[in-house]
Amino acid sequence: MIALKAKERHISIVAEELEIKPAQVMAAACLLEGGATVPFIARYRKEATGSLDEIAVAAIRDRLEQLEDLDKRREAILKSLEERGLLTEELTARIVQAGSVTALEDIYLPFRPKRRTRAAIAKEKGLEPLAKAVFAQQETDIGQLAASFIDADKGVSSVEDALAGTRDIIAEWVSEDPEAREKLRQLYWSRGVIRSRVIKGKEEEGIKYRDYYEWEEPASKAPAHRVLAIRRGESEGVLIHRVLPPEEEALAMLESIFLKREGSEAVEQVKMAVHDSYKRLLAPSIEGEVRLAAKKRADEEAIRVFAENIRQLLLAPPLGRKAVLAIDPGFRTGCKVVCLDRQGKLLHNDTIFPHSGEKGALEAAGKIKKLCGQFGIEAIAIGNGTAGRETEAFIRGLGLPDDIKTVMVNESGASIYSASEAAREEFPGHDVTVRGSVSIGRRLMDPLAELVKIDPKSIGVGQYQHDVDQTALKKSLDDTVISCVNAVGVEVNTASRQLLTYVSGLGPQLARAIVDYRDEHGPFASREDLKKVPRLGPKAFEQAAGFLRIRDGENPLDASAVHPESYRIIHDMAQDAGCDAVGLMRDAGVRKKIDISRYVTDTVGMPTLNDIMAELARPGRDPRQQFEGFEFDSGITKIEDVKAGMRLPGIVTNMTAFGVFVDIGVHQDGLIHISELSPSGRFVKDPAQVVKVHQRVTVTVLDVDIQRKRISLSMRSGPAKPGKKETENEKTKAPETGQDKKRGKNTAVAGRHEKRPPRFSNNPFYDAFMKKDRGN
Repeated sequence: MIALKAKERHISIVAEELEIKPAQVMAAACLLEGGATVPFIARYRKEATGSLDEIAVAAIRDRLEQLEDLDKRREAILKSLEERGLLTEELTARIVQAGSVTALEDIYLPFRPKRRTRAAIAKEKGLEPLAKAVFAQQETDIGQLAASFIDADKGVSSVEDALAGTRDIIAEWVSEDPEAREKLRQLYWSRGVIRSRVIKGKEEEGIKYRDYYEWEEPASKAPAHRVLAIRRGESEGVLIHRVLPPEEEALAMLESIFLKREGSEAVEQVKMAVHDSYKRLLAPSIEGEVRLAAKKRADEEAIRVFAENIRQLLLAPPLGRKAVLAIDPGFRTGCKVVCLDRQGKLLHNDTIFPHSGEKGALEAAGKIKKLCGQFGIEAIAIGNGTAGRETEAFIRGLGLPDDIKTVMVNESGASIYSASEAAREEFPGHDVTVRGSVSIGRRLMDPLAELVKIDPKSIGVGQYQHDVDQTALKKSLDDTVISCVNAVGVEVNTASRQLLTYVSGLGPQLARAIVDYRDEHGPFASREDLKKVPRLGPKAFEQAAGFLRIRDGENPLDASAVHPESYRIIHDMAQDAGCDAVGLMRDAGVRKKIDISRYVTDTVGMPTLNDIMAELARPGRDPRQQFEGFEFDSGITKIEDVKAGMRLPGIVTNMTAFGVFVDIGVHQDGLIHISELSPSGRFVKDPAQVVKVHQRVTVTVLDVDIQRKRISLSMRSGPAKPGKKETENEKTKAPETGQDKKRGKNTAVAGRHEKRPPRFSNNPFYDAFMKKDRGN
């Protein structure tokens, strides 16, 4: 009964927070408890949940988990208090009503077993009655009252000793008062300021943190990247930082809670205790909480940005099933070449040396032309690492047929994959260079299918991924990958074990079982054949079947996103229309004549029927955009070629809170600071409002620092032309650095305009973003 009441309370809380109906939350919760996955619920149980999407279902799942964790902590506290004989009806009621972990811990704080504090020592001396009398702040002779507690045997040798112990006890009471802690928490968030300072003697060693050597900013407004940057600087022993509100405001707030009148001796003692409590107990405690909360908030934002970047990269347009020649470029060690068939199978590998003199170039040209003819190559994928642009120019200069596309491919993480267990398992007889080249080619054919083989943190589109909560990061990235894989669907007869792992209801063991069965018995002829896979039971089949595709199988519906549980409905529709399922898919006129409301049942409603009709119109449709070719400026191949004022084509490779990184084809991404993102010049809070990862853009070069290998870019509208510098009047003025000359320090305190940082950001993560995993 208690568990049921708790569940009903949780459902009510979540429904109110998410502004949806309790019945929707209850339906999603029951499905989740029954083992259903988020993609399955969102796609195939719309009638039950009222058409909740994946975001809403995941939010319900996460919030219910939080509330369950809160209840577990509540039960542990109640049990602890009961075992120690401290539980009362009033205390039980307060604990049961606590709506957050913070509120719960505030209530429990006075009863928590603690080390021997100054207040505990004072109580051992018998001073607690005196503390209660003083804390009551009645009109009395405090000195005379304190004198009655003098006891040399207990260590109280004077009135001052007695009053000092009394203040210690009161200070602890103040620090453990839930109201005081909550109001002080609010004050820290509303008026607290983050202040960072460089540790003396670390100025040169920590030069990348120099923006934060004397930094001030309201805690409530500090963006995620600055919070994480300051924390990393502190962890590396370069910076120290504090989060504090104005002390006079904190003390005034506490005095308003605990002081009952002015002027009496007791009030003065309590006031002294309150001040001591703030400085010695409350400030360190609440500051610690706020620092952790700020870190959590920064983590959430960084994880959100990272997950969105991963989603955009995974859903990048695929070239599709083409015979691909893939090249991992290099100068001294040559370019590793592989040929792949339309299913991505490795057919051949070789090494060419097009950058080792005329003889090497001639030999390389002959090999490439021969391989293109021998293997019917339809596209050439070239990694964008070292020698990438030079290799691209070489390939384009060979005069290959126009129908052979030449595409630069972002190879971030390719070397991670090539050395992984998955790569060794797939290509045991080949070295890392061959595996890396295969990965480059397959990324062009299907980015999603190939990138799932790499730890998302290694793909190269993150923001502070090594500084955030790793458990929360993994959960978010796993959700993102699962969402992408199931949104696209998986061809079960060609999918890798890694890709199948992310299909709803499967996981690593069933994915391996499917691959093993496929290897032993050949391709699956139908979805029904999946039931023959060992350990793939009815529940797993229900969850996975709709997301698995079988092209050219026995049943044409197996190539669609229609779930097998709905095949009967389509059969009935076809029978009523006088045709078969193929006829329904081919003939739009027949579909238009169908009144789908006739097929509504207790379990199948209009949402599912509408999905079925949409799927019949485009069976097995890929939600990703169509692939489009892209070329960098042919005259710009290295950073020395880049000049201020140029207008260049580029590809967005990464988005962060402070800006967007763009590959312009010189092996060194440029940065578009967030202030330069909007073509109209309007303020952009979130880069995702303007661009996406892998989006093609045209940028203006603002500045180039060849020594530090930094390129500053802009997407603002301007008159600059390709290869030409702007006039002095057209140049975008260099931004202010945020340096307050009068005070001599960076500042962004409340009430001041926050000046944007230089386009060549000194953010310590800038260099990390620049160090791409190019594989060479």
